[in-house]
Amino acid sequence: MTRHQEQVDAVVQRGVQKILGKGLNDPRVRGLITVTRVSVSPDSSEASVWCSVIPAEYARGSLHGLNAAAGWIGRRLGDEVRMRRTPRLRFVEDESIKRESRVLGAIQEAVRREDANRGHRETES
Repeated sequence: MTRHQEQVDAVVQRGVQKILGKGLNDPRVRGLITVTRVSVSPDSSEASVWCSVIPAEYARGSLHGLNAAAGWIGRRLGDEVRMRRTPRLRFVEDESIKRESRVLGAIQEAVRREDANRGHRETES
């Protein structure tokens, strides 16, 4: 990926996050929504926007609401950032945070078990 493409992705990401931070009047869009990354097509016609939604049970409805409001968000983005062409937005759930949370939970559980086993062995000695 070129430096210019990375800059375009970052500008769109900041712009969308700023718009979402102001809130939407859609009852489906609930919870804490964070734009984790953006990938704008080389011709700037489309952009995939990966979002994390907390709590997770709001993710499906929130993403549905975001995609329904994508045109409105895109128009606000055009007002927010200086680009020749404002991309058509498509919101996607970023599951990497969920996976990371599961891995960290498994590590914490393994450490807890190891500590419990170590304590049990020390009392037997």
